[in-house]
Amino acid sequence: MATRIMFVCLGNICRSPMAEIIFRDMVKKSGREKDFVIASSATSGENVWNGVGAEVYPPAKKILAAHGLSTGGKRAVQLTAADYDKYDLFICMDGSNVRNVNRMLGKADKTRKLMSFTARPGDVSDPWYTGDFETAYRDIWEGCEGLLKALTDEGR
Repeated sequence: MATRIMFVCLGNICRSPMAEIIFRDMVKKSGREKDFVIASSATSGENVWNGVGAEVYPPAKKILAAHGLSTGGKRAVQLTAADYDKYDLFICMDGSNVRNVNRMLGKADKTRKLMSFTARPGDVSDPWYTGDFETAYRDIWEGCEGLLKALTDEGR
């Protein structure tokens, strides 16, 4: 059975879609596509209007494209309590996301921070405030690499 992963950030237009796209690419390159279901969502509804989510933020698209990755039409979606039963892990970008996810889901047993899968635990750099999408990309790539190792035979 596939491991179902939901990456989460505040708005689902920068960090969590970057994580979804980076992790999906890593999984594909490792030949493990059948082993994972990968998605991303927001704790806030600010980027979803009348059921239609905003596209990935242009600087996030640009940094992904610079690394040969496409957003493929990804649009923001908001996390719901119903997602708890649909996913095995909720991988958050920072501590605020963890608190919001735990509040929204009513449980904390499936929630982790992405950087906890690295030698540098902490928060993923937030490019919304810093404008530094390269640092965010590096953090996310490193976190996704650690996550993939932790969830596959390489990490056992």
